[in-house]
Amino acid sequence: MKVRYHSRFLKVFRKLPAKVHDRFFARLSLFQLEPFHPLLNNHSVEAAYPGWRSINVTGDYRALFEITGDDAVLFMKIGTHSELYG
Repeated sequence: MKVRYHSRFLKVFRKLPAKVHDRFFARLSLFQLEPFHPLLNNHSVEAAYPGWRSINVTGDYRALFEITGDDAVLFMKIGTHSELYG
């Protein structure tokens, strides 16, 4: 699976704690192997972000992405649940 990152995603990601970075990359590896693994809680967020989906990074952090092709995704945003939906 080809993974790309939007500039907004990278801007926020750089400021996050190292622990969140580590967890994101661990979840990304799982996502690339099994996109609908139960730990990821991969689900549509159509109501708030049309065409996007979300995966769990930690208990509160989510990474939002858009499917851009048959085997490609673009991560658009990352943040806590309240930052993204509040």
